Amino acid sequence: MMAAAAAAAGPRRGRLGREARASLAAFLLGASVAALPVALGSPSALLAAPGLRGRLALALHVAGVNAALLLLYPRPLYKIAVRACFLGFAFGCGLLLSTGRSAWRHFGWYMCSLSLFHYSEYLVTAINNPRSLSLDSFLLNHSFEYNLAALSSWVEFTLEKLLFPELKQITWLSTVGLLMVIFGDCLRKAAMLTAGSNFNHIVQNEKSDTHTLVTSGVYGWFRHPSYVGWFYWSIGTQVLLCNPICMVGYALVSWRFFRERIEEEEITLIHFFGEEYLEYKRKVPSGLPFIRGVRVEL
Repeated sequence: MMAAAAAAAGPRRGRLGREARASLAAFLLGASVAALPVALGSPSALLAAPGLRGRLALALHVAGVNAALLLLYPRPLYKIAVRACFLGFAFGCGLLLSTGRSAWRHFGWYMCSLSLFHYSEYLVTAINNPRSLSLDSFLLNHSFEYNLAALSSWVEFTLEKLLFPELKQITWLSTVGLLMVIFGDCLRKAAMLTAGSNFNHIVQNEKSDTHTLVTSGVYGWFRHPSYVGWFYWSIGTQVLLCNPICMVGYALVSWRFFRERIEEEEITLIHFFGEEYLEYKRKVPSGLPFIRGVRVEL
């Protein structure tokens, strides 16, 4: 995710190509599940206590949306659309939980945050750097460790909700977590948009003709704003869920991951830009606590 590590974008940069348009339409189609309570003439307890009518409505919605995607898009675009639709569906379900009086309300906030994070990764890449766009841009298959961390947080939330239900009703703490999530995601997307075609989800080892060192905007605050955003976003999700174990675990594991990633990345950036990057490194902090980046012996 280097600020100076991606192929040049083609003439479609800044415009919505067909992949972006298909993903956006599918995301909104999936999110339309949030309108089911209105269609059914019932409150948004559809997920908290769905009943037979609610379950049937959800099943018909999923089947109808999938049929629409199959009819609308050829297979390459369908693969994009079905992933975006899944994220939209999760976002819509999160909205239903968030607006109801269910004890799962804060988990609804989390579902909205998680699904929007992954979808916006794809959409911003489609706008910024369409030549690097792929199904991996959703980051749904980021790594085994990432998926295991997500699963662990869901298990912790569920078990603690059953054993200590009052722990999951600390609204002020969940609100702090939600603010951390919003801040982190906004900072990350600002970094992606500022870097433009220089941003890539995969660290680049070869410098292209269009590589430039980005030092303006949020890169004037931190050397690695996309990592800073992701770091606080990830911890914020666990503060939001009031997950004390995963809160500590996410902080420690994320810190270690980004320390190693930044050192690896900065070696490449020094190779690409030499003294220009070293001067930038001296002036601007990494943005992450106690991470100074690669040490250069003069």
